[in-house]
Amino acid sequence: MVEELAFELFDVCHLCKVLSVSTSGFYAWLKRPLSKRKTEDERLWQKIKKHWEMSRKTYGRRRIAKSLNNEGEVIGKNRVARIMKENSIQGIGKKKFKPQTTTSDHELPVAERVFKTEVASDQVTKPNQYWGGDITYVATEEGWLYLAIVIDLFTRKVVGHSMSESMPCELVINALDMGLKRQGLAVAEDLVAHTDRGSQYAAEDYLDKLSKYKIIRSMSRKGNCYDNAFVESFFRTLKVELVNREKFKTRQEAKQKIFEFIEVWYNQQRLHSSLDYMTPEQYESKQITAA
Repeated sequence: MVEELAFELFDVCHLCKVLSVSTSGFYAWLKRPLSKRKTEDERLWQKIKKHWEMSRKTYGRRRIAKSLNNEGEVIGKNRVARIMKENSIQGIGKKKFKPQTTTSDHELPVAERVFKTEVASDQVTKPNQYWGGDITYVATEEGWLYLAIVIDLFTRKVVGHSMSESMPCELVINALDMGLKRQGLAVAEDLVAHTDRGSQYAAEDYLDKLSKYKIIRSMSRKGNCYDNAFVESFFRTLKVELVNREKFKTRQEAKQKIFEFIEVWYNQQRLHSSLDYMTPEQYESKQITAA
């Protein structure tokens, strides 16, 4: 405390007297070298700070500890948490996220629920087996920007995405087309495309696209957004780590930042806890190599 107040230009002798500390003892303490543990904490702090900043200031103790372990550091999440707290930094908290679904008030044909979240670990066993799709919206000063995504439920990789100022059927078709092209699927007869009951996913043009590629159709139960929990989890990550921290002036600005978030950060760099702290791209590569 004396040291901290001294930096604020308080008189050291007066402070020592008030705090019942000898002046000579204070100066002797200043010259004392840091303990071995303090020195090690300082070294680790520099690495922790680097990984925190590289994570766009989103990583908490678990992901930072895993990042350090990957570098060969032997450190647990509790020590990381202590050092982060001592230096007044923290990861993005798990704030409550309320899923938003597209309207299902239409007379278009719906599909049975082939994919079931509650038994996903048994159903989903390889890449390009089950894809999930949905639409969310992002506020800009010009108005809403709508984002459709397609995510591989095994690798959690966003294989396709599309953005527009409205929600036509083409929005979800473009996201699906991107996924098919990226994953090199000329025919996808073993693929299940799971979505909610939104009108875009029941439209004739979307159904024709699924039929052309022999994709099996699956839909959530009415009003049950948790049947599409994997996609909602991605939307939560997007909102917490990007959208809620930004104010987009234009739709184009939002498009650019969302594109970069998905393609650079989420797919290639962000460690995913359910993937044994690998990125979706790393996890996909590992599965392809092992096959």
